[in-house]
Amino acid sequence: MAKSKSITVKGIEIIIVQNNNEDFISLSGIARFKDSERSDYILQNWMRNRSTIEFIGLWEQLNNPNFKSIEFDGFKNQAGANSFSLTPKRWIETTNAIGIISKEGRYGGTFAHRDIAFEFATWISAEFKLYLITEFQRLKNEESKNLKLEWNLQRTISKINYHIHTDAIKEKLIPKELSKIQINIIYANEADLLNMALFGMTAKDWREVNPKTEGNIRDEATIEQLVVLSNLESINAVLIQQGLKQHERLMQLNQIAISQMKSLLGNRTIKKLK
Repeated sequence: MAKSKSITVKGIEIIIVQNNNEDFISLSGIARFKDSERSDYILQNWMRNRSTIEFIGLWEQLNNPNFKSIEFDGFKNQAGANSFSLTPKRWIETTNAIGIISKEGRYGGTFAHRDIAFEFATWISAEFKLYLITEFQRLKNEESKNLKLEWNLQRTISKINYHIHTDAIKEKLIPKELSKIQINIIYANEADLLNMALFGMTAKDWREVNPKTEGNIRDEATIEQLVVLSNLESINAVLIQQGLKQHERLMQLNQIAISQMKSLLGNRTIKKLK
């Protein structure tokens, strides 16, 4: 089950989780709108209705090939009787239902597929349901925008890498060529090997020079440096597979960093990311 998200509806926090790539909305949260102290009772009261049993049973028949229809018929025949009661746990265990789930932990409770959750919200309050749908749709729109931004960023970086050898050379932020003494020093930490190739210093060296700066050497890097650093990581992996010694890899990586930074600093595409 994926990380929880939340929306606020009429002052009530409603948790939403992903289950099998589907959105499941907290029924416990919806129930708190009606009675914040007795949400479990509200939920059980809804589940004992015949119309509720028929709805969630039909949903399971349409979406769950392993749903136990015979057990469902038993519940449906009992629904509405004064002595009948039904909890989410009993429904799940008896019918092998998948439309309602229980989640433990800090943001635990009873969750249901959005189709079922909206039906429950209708029973709670038609007004609340409309607000719930509005906030849920707003969340999905934001997620869609974020996915689009992420895709555009990846597409832009791909363009940058494609043109990395053809752009004009600029004389700003170009890594310094390491001396033979620096190259012969062994940097046991592979992350510091890349730091030396690009920045000309290790993370520890940078911290000593910048004791009051929050973050680390890579947090302060420009977007051009981050692109080159990503490329160096891939290239270093290839050089390791080829069996090159560390000082040999450092020499090559430093030269590559210099060349790529010269190209990137004149790249028009990368300026759009700033």
